[in-house]
Amino acid sequence: MKKLDFIFFDAGGGHRSAANALRQVMAEQGRPFEIRMVNLQELLDALDIFRKLTGLRLQDVYNLMLKKGWTLGSPQLMAAMHAVIRLFHAQQVRALAGFWRQSRPDLVVSLVPNFNRALGESLRSALPGVPLVTILTDLADYPPHFWIERQEQHFICGSDRAVEQALAMGHAESRVHRVSGMILNPRFYGIEPLRPDERNQARASLGFDPALPVGLVLFGGEGSMTMFKIAASLAGRQLLIVCGHNDKLRAALQARPHAAPLFVEGFTREVPRYMQLADYFIGKPGPGSISEAVAMRLPLIVECNAWTLPQERYNAAWVREQGVGIVLPNFRAIARAVDELLEPAAYARFRAATERNHNRAVFEIPDILEKLA
Repeated sequence: MKKLDFIFFDAGGGHRSAANALRQVMAEQGRPFEIRMVNLQELLDALDIFRKLTGLRLQDVYNLMLKKGWTLGSPQLMAAMHAVIRLFHAQQVRALAGFWRQSRPDLVVSLVPNFNRALGESLRSALPGVPLVTILTDLADYPPHFWIERQEQHFICGSDRAVEQALAMGHAESRVHRVSGMILNPRFYGIEPLRPDERNQARASLGFDPALPVGLVLFGGEGSMTMFKIAASLAGRQLLIVCGHNDKLRAALQARPHAAPLFVEGFTREVPRYMQLADYFIGKPGPGSISEAVAMRLPLIVECNAWTLPQERYNAAWVREQGVGIVLPNFRAIARAVDELLEPAAYARFRAATERNHNRAVFEIPDILEKLA
């Protein structure tokens, strides 16, 4: 049985989620692989200069930034992080090469950015001939040295833009594999549509008036205090707010008066169900969240400005290109944007655009990996 190593870390949560979803689908399909989940942060812990300086792992620094909204200047921070990664590159290659010699995978699948050069060099050193495949869990690369490196390997891309970027860097077409979107959890597929009476009853059970629109507000697994400001601006709108692991935000929202019905949730695995009960989505332009919303046929409102993470800025452009929602320069205009989105003709147009998007990436990738292994 072939051995596949899935490389992930917990910066933002989407990398682990994508790896787990892909592993689950491959297991259910009976693929002839032993899949091992490899946390890159743990492999490189001894070299984590951020932990030495702050006491926090690099992934924990990143997640704290998201929770606190400290994302202004993130392009400069990323440049500094890349400088640190380059400084410790040789040590990273040695540590990873030692791991490959011990684990001896037949195929290495990276679902992480920033470290693919070290993964590629260490693999060629330790196990020449074993392929490296990078699955971009963003809709596009943010060069240089983010997802796509100039080295011999394969790339799995969920957008035309990412394919163009890989080819422009000189990679052969045979090594650039286009799939139909981002990896989604299989829970987002095969969901039986709710009958109108079932949906109304479920909405009423959360305290909503079933006859009025419900907006789902979601900012990833760490939440964001921006959600509190959005709720204040939409006090007259029914909102279903998912705060993730941000308990402080959840408590603040539950304590705040809201003129319309409001349901506040913490971390949950019921996002597909909540999306079934909502009419539109408000959030940051994270690749996972917007892909999930589109899969559940929810028109979107997202923000893109200097505070938006640089690797997520193309996602906002993708929302415009696909016609699936509204992109704001900031959420101060959120009330007007919701009015615009819910205007019947506009809503029908946005909803029709989501229905033209058919993302089956999590079911397409196993075929690619089996051929490469």
